[in-house]
Amino acid sequence: MTAETSAKRKNDAATLIKPSREEAEAAVRTLIRWAGDDPVREGLKGTPDRVVRAYEEFYSGYEADPVDILSRTFEETDGYDEMVVLRDIRLESNCEHHMVPILGKAHVAYLPNKRVVGISKLARVVEIYSRRLQIQEKLTSQIANCINDVLHPKGVAVVIEAAHQCMTTRGVRKPGVTMVTSRMLGAFRDDQSTRREFLAMIGNTAHGSLSNA
Repeated sequence: MTAETSAKRKNDAATLIKPSREEAEAAVRTLIRWAGDDPVREGLKGTPDRVVRAYEEFYSGYEADPVDILSRTFEETDGYDEMVVLRDIRLESNCEHHMVPILGKAHVAYLPNKRVVGISKLARVVEIYSRRLQIQEKLTSQIANCINDVLHPKGVAVVIEAAHQCMTTRGVRKPGVTMVTSRMLGAFRDDQSTRREFLAMIGNTAHGSLSNA
């Protein structure tokens, strides 16, 4: 995500009129009634407040800017220019089509170009984008593009493996299915050996076809 894109997103968000907490809790009560229960019975009295507090956590990514997270970098690397890989990052998001969980893991790598960033920042970028209403394809691209635009590395690679409850607990009801998406930029896209090294490092044999893409 470029600085221009980030600014546009902030401007778009500023035009939205966010409902009050009271309005959000009232909406939850409406859904409880629509589901067929009584929102004022003892077991459900506190549910609207709990749901709204949970939503504040689930969608906290709207309140954070990943560009700012990656803005502090370090150049004292003693010439280190090999791959930096963070694998098995726990990923929790919500499908924008049904607002049900997407659960899985992300693997992120980049080839430094004089600058490196704290590894916790990479995990934070994954968290920020995942804590928004998402589809996995867009989430994968957003993470990779943001790292690429801010750090200007020689290459970026992102692979996400996740299960979508919109198809495991409803609809076709196919548990055990994992969706895999990838975004390769720079050296990871242009150099097959670099891509293969990354896939080997994350231990992902399911991506054999990607190594020859």
